[in-house]
Amino acid sequence: MLIKIRWETFLPDMLRIQVGFALFGVSIIMMVQGNLGTSAWSVLEVAIAKIIPISLGTVTILMGFLVLCISLILRERVGWGTLANIISIGVWEDLSLRFIPSITNNLPLQIAMLLGAVALMGLASAIYIGVDAGAGPRDSLMLAIKRKTGIGIGLARAIIEVSVVLLGWWLGGPAGVGTFVFALLIGPAVQWWFKVLKVQPHRELESEIEDG
Repeated sequence: MLIKIRWETFLPDMLRIQVGFALFGVSIIMMVQGNLGTSAWSVLEVAIAKIIPISLGTVTILMGFLVLCISLILRERVGWGTLANIISIGVWEDLSLRFIPSITNNLPLQIAMLLGAVALMGLASAIYIGVDAGAGPRDSLMLAIKRKTGIGIGLARAIIEVSVVLLGWWLGGPAGVGTFVFALLIGPAVQWWFKVLKVQPHRELESEIEDG
């Protein structure tokens, strides 16, 4: 099921959502280049990018479409923002890789990159979720699993994240202490930015969380 497009606000919504996607892409590369560990999905995507000779951004895009297909099979609703998410974040990742160097043997800077990435991703999430143009493909999968199985949304997300990070780690992805720190802090970071920007999540997402 598709979320109806609000044509009267489409252009400003697109500009706003792209700002969120750009910051999201930058935050991912900050974690990757900080070399302390990344988010669960990035662990898997970096591993795949090492195995297959394509860019990290391309892997992110392909993975997004794969996850979207699974969500559609499970009859989860998506919007134009879902497609924009899939295409745009990978592009911003590849662009960011050109400007953000890989840092090793400099723990204070690496920690700063990790914590800065978490804060930046929280801001990015609040910006693009606030547009209310559809959840990202990974969030859509989380909601679909919750709806199909009846388990809580927290458990659904945990199952996905743990499965992805274990697979990524097995394939040689950059799982590390930063992966644990990210998992611990990203929720509070998103919540804090929601309050700062006065973002109201989609009503369906709210009801899913409350029911879970």
